[in-house]
Amino acid sequence: MKYGIYYAYWERQWGADYIPFVERVSSLGFDILEISCAGISETSKEKISELRSAAEYYGITLTAGYGPKASENIASSDLSVRQNAFKFWADTFPVLYGLGITTVGGGLYSYWPVDYSKPIDKPAELHRSIESMRTLSYMAEKYGIFLHMEVLNRFEGFLLNTAAEGVEYVKAVDRPNVKVMLDTFHMNIEEDSITQAIRKTGSLLGRLHIGEANRRLPGQGERVPWYAIGKELKAIGYEGDVVMEPFVLQGGQVGSDIKVWRDLSNSATIEQLDQQAKKSLEFIKYIFESE
Repeated sequence: MKYGIYYAYWERQWGADYIPFVERVSSLGFDILEISCAGISETSKEKISELRSAAEYYGITLTAGYGPKASENIASSDLSVRQNAFKFWADTFPVLYGLGITTVGGGLYSYWPVDYSKPIDKPAELHRSIESMRTLSYMAEKYGIFLHMEVLNRFEGFLLNTAAEGVEYVKAVDRPNVKVMLDTFHMNIEEDSITQAIRKTGSLLGRLHIGEANRRLPGQGERVPWYAIGKELKAIGYEGDVVMEPFVLQGGQVGSDIKVWRDLSNSATIEQLDQQAKKSLEFIKYIFESE
């Protein structure tokens, strides 16, 4: 397995100059830097080239995550919204390809975060989402990109809340580059058993995000059964990426969207954030790779 971390651990806004993060995560021992698709299609060719060169120089694999806006919802009942979503990805996939990115994960099947003040018709949206995802998968396939459907908790989405729903969705789409993505934060809220959810997902598990129940770094809490998770990953033969997605900084658009209403970093400096990430990586690698 390769281990990574999402750039927003250090940031308060979606989108950033990712080049400095490449050297940082490399120095901390990570294999992967996960970036956001937000605004990536508007990045200059020069900047894209610099980012790819930096990643290659430091031996870092780039991956991407995204929570589509309401205007990019492939499950929308509004045809113009679905068409806008396809345009967004038509503009984004070539840029990701230019960065050597082959993995995109998130609530790609809908939009994020869901506006619950509007009526919800889950069966209808699920049907549209599955049909649209097939189209999107063919678009991604041209660039060698895999799409990972992140199973979200009920407060952030309604289409896929459990691993079982994720598996059913992926089977319905029935495309080789569409897989399930699980996240320990969301699983802690929705699943009766995190390990059983992993077991039931089995070979359809294409990606794993990890973090504590309160979105701190793995190892900074006592509620997530890390040893049992590591054992279950071995049992299903999982060899995919393991990416930390901690959100600890209050403020900015990230803090607002993720609902970080208190400083979960305990006023940590950048240097302290770095050292805590390094310690967390050592912790999770020891657990997941031990016999």
